[in-house]
Amino acid sequence: MSATTILSVHGRRVWDSRARPTVEVEVALAGGARGRAIAPAGASRGSGEAADLRDGGDAFGGYGVDRAVAAVNGEIAAALAGLDARDREGADRRLIGLDGTADKSRLGGNALVAASMAVAHAAAAAEGVPLWRHLAGDAEPVMPLPEIQIFGGGAHAARRVDIQDFMVVAVGASDYGEALDWTAEVYRAAGAIMAERGLLAGTADEGGFWPAFDGNGQALETLVEAIERAGLTPGGQVAISLDVAASEFGARDRYRLARDGKTLDTEGMCELLGGWIERFPIVSVEDPLAEDDLDGLAAFTRAYGARVQIVGDDALVSDAARVNRAAAAGACNAVLLKPNQAGTLTECGDALEAARAAGYGAIVSARSGETEDVTVVHLAVGWGAGQIKVGSIAHGERTAKWNEGLRIAETLPHGGRLPPRSAFPWGA
Repeated sequence: MSATTILSVHGRRVWDSRARPTVEVEVALAGGARGRAIAPAGASRGSGEAADLRDGGDAFGGYGVDRAVAAVNGEIAAALAGLDARDREGADRRLIGLDGTADKSRLGGNALVAASMAVAHAAAAAEGVPLWRHLAGDAEPVMPLPEIQIFGGGAHAARRVDIQDFMVVAVGASDYGEALDWTAEVYRAAGAIMAERGLLAGTADEGGFWPAFDGNGQALETLVEAIERAGLTPGGQVAISLDVAASEFGARDRYRLARDGKTLDTEGMCELLGGWIERFPIVSVEDPLAEDDLDGLAAFTRAYGARVQIVGDDALVSDAARVNRAAAAGACNAVLLKPNQAGTLTECGDALEAARAAGYGAIVSARSGETEDVTVVHLAVGWGAGQIKVGSIAHGERTAKWNEGLRIAETLPHGGRLPPRSAFPWGA
């Protein structure tokens, strides 16, 4: 028996940032190494992503995970026992075949992704290196550019505004640490502005301020003001990124913006967002149109993709086949990568490779329901994705990830160097 042979797999129920149960998996290898990981959960979900296995019923609002934990301790543990943890793809393919459904619903995407990530952590531990180094191999790692929420809306904030995330990107920062420093100053300035105007009403799921605004445009105006109050240059040093999450309030050719009191067709939605791009220093727009509006996504990409990052999330769901389909249609120029959306690290990695083949950018992302698990940071560094999105710079489940990035940056020969601006559409 090899030291990297999987000896045991143990699942347990733990808690996420929304006080809901989730699944943690711990993998022990014959040589004594261990790996552990926790499944996150999303509020805004694409229809094609892996399905969590929940218990239903009254307990925990139906969000219990006892059945998923039982699957880990039963079928999944038996299927992984005796495999070599270094063969991560082999382990993941075993999990995929064991579940046998297209959406991972039999055993649960939450059970599978926690097991998949735990196997990867165990393999890295057996090698005596952190997961990012295990994934990177001999490649020189570069720290990912952070994309950080300042105001949370949509499904993350009881739909107080329609747009789900109003974020900033420190496009002028020289390194990872400076990007966090600048963002923290913007966050602080935004809070001060809202407090002065009587608009401060707490924080949303991902740590951004709860947006008590009259409309979506007011959020953008306030964000520019916060950048300026922080002593930074809008667009030059710190720019704006949006997650529209259009599938949450519309479908093909009909988008209801409740906060602005209007309903738009695809052309109107493109014109609205295009007007914002012209008016504000916006460099990235995620899910500008609904997941079933591929023609609209292609039209929006043709219009703005040369200078703005157009990110596919709900339409692509970290799926290589969907990335290939979108690329063939000319829709989007970047993909959001969420391991639990795919169900296993192998499938998420396949989506990254498809994105690279299509010339797309990539952003590794956490979810709105998160924990202290920092796997996504290691994936962003180890895979060389170039960008990372984990929510705001507040709340412990978010800062755990930003702080892990700082620790990783300290170990790199070049410190926390970020990808060059020329690597992104806004810097071309």
